[in-house]
Amino acid sequence: MTDKTSPPIWAIGDVQGCSDALRRLLSHTEIRKDRDARFWFAGDIINRGPDSLGALRQVMSLGDRAVTILGNHDLHLLGVSTGVRKKSKSDTLDDILDAPDAAELLDWLRRQPMAHLEHGHLLVHAGLAPQWDVPLAMAQARELESMLRAPDWRESLSRLFGNEPARWSPDLKGDDRRRFSINAMTRMRMCRPDGTLNFSHKGSPTDDPGELVPWFEVPGRKATGVTIVFGHWSTLGLMLRPNLIALDTGCVWGRKLTAVRLHDRAVVQVDA
Repeated sequence: MTDKTSPPIWAIGDVQGCSDALRRLLSHTEIRKDRDARFWFAGDIINRGPDSLGALRQVMSLGDRAVTILGNHDLHLLGVSTGVRKKSKSDTLDDILDAPDAAELLDWLRRQPMAHLEHGHLLVHAGLAPQWDVPLAMAQARELESMLRAPDWRESLSRLFGNEPARWSPDLKGDDRRRFSINAMTRMRMCRPDGTLNFSHKGSPTDDPGELVPWFEVPGRKATGVTIVFGHWSTLGLMLRPNLIALDTGCVWGRKLTAVRLHDRAVVQVDA
């Protein structure tokens, strides 16, 4: 539970370059009433929308009032900036890469956390590997953050793109351990019942997934003692369960941008 005596926290789903929708959301009457509000962003601030640079600058302008964790599109931008990832036709990253202060923007981005734990809520972009408890998840997040903040971060990041290994084992070491962790926290949606990650099914959990199940319904999932707040899965949409808050409501696909106040689960949405 969040502490109601603390400043209210609004958790916001994937912005993905929809700067106008973000501006309207932050200006919404219900949110503006919370004058001392803090904001949690579920990652993927940028890419595919019309104004990645504007969205990034808006979030940065919030300073200490905002917590922003890294999503797969944020990591993709870092990879493109270093030449280890190729831009795709759907990318809208040039406004950031061509900005006069691009180096400062990218430096700020790579220093953001992979996960954030506070008041019984854990913010992460895609989710937590079903085999992880909370201490292990946060340890994996801290390891990735240390890598991204190190002087040799470009070389290290170049080794972390890929789909394997797809199943967690405590015996995983080095790049394999980090690659699995970054995929679980930023790319995961569906899993096999044994917790093996699946990257091909991107639709709704009801879209004939066969044996696959959402990561949060894998039997024996360990991190059930906190509420996990996540985005990434636009075809899942807004979902409020006792220990889960899903926030990606497909703003970049013409739907809505969503904010949920954590202590009472009030919902505010604006159209794309």
